[in-house]
This record gives sequence, structure tokens and C-alpha cells, in this order.
Amino acid sequence: MLIFGLHRWRGETGKKYWFNITLTDKGLPSDPGIYIFVRRYFVFWLKPLYVGKAASLSGRLKGHEKWGRAWWQLGATERHVARFKSEAERRRVEEDLIRGLKPVMNDVHIPRHAFDAPNDKKLLKKWNMRHFWFKRKKPHAF
Repeated sequence: MLIFGLHRWRGETGKKYWFNITLTDKGLPSDPGIYIFVRRYFVFWLKPLYVGKAASLSGRLKGHEKWGRAWWQLGATERHVARFKSEAERRRVEEDLIRGLKPVMNDVHIPRHAFDAPNDKKLLKKWNMRHFWFKRKKPHAF
């Protein structure tokens, strides 16, 4: 991890994704991709606040409706962006990162319990393999 430049985030499946760190609007690419609002503690500790996808990163992030809350209330200091061309890949990576990082502002995709399976087929396959090998017991119905 560098202070400015690149950072690697890990999803629920264990796959690592590289992101560019942008502090200003000039560093935002116009390509499609994934973005993360991040709060930096001291120098090296990072906390993801929100994960999203966009068809145009610069168009989406310049007027994002959640940036105000992330900046003023939660203390977001930077945005991390990664380019992904296909919509299916963006959807899969976004869900993987949300399920792995559990950002505060993403409340829809965060798993509620250990048996909350992912929606994407590739993620579901890895999730099933992990649950098969670790043999987690299902909770009892009352």
C-alpha cells in the first residue's frame, strides 16, 4: 500500500483488486469501473465507507449524492477507482467487494448472517465451496 498511487482491496472470495487513489476530480477517469469512498486514519489505516459502480467514473463521482454524507459526517478523505469494461464484471466485483469489506454506507448487499448467499453465479460457486469445506451449521428455526 502506498500513501498515494495504488491500493489493493480484497473481496469476500479472497481475490485482490488494484485501485488508483484519487484526491481531486482531475484524477478521475471517464472509463467505466468501480469506486470506493475511503477514510484514511493517520497514514496507513484505511476504512472503506461506500462501494459503487459507474458507466463513467468522472461523470458519476463529480456529483455523487452520497459524497456529502461520506465527506462531512463520516470523514471520507479520498476516492479509489478501478477500471472494468463489462457491466457483468463490474456487477460481480462490486458485490464481491461489498460482501468482503462491509462498508458502512452500503446496507443492501451486506450479508446479514452466515448463510446469506451472493447473487452472482461465480461468487456463489466460491461461496458454496467455502461453506462445504468449513461445514458451517445452519441456525435453528424457532
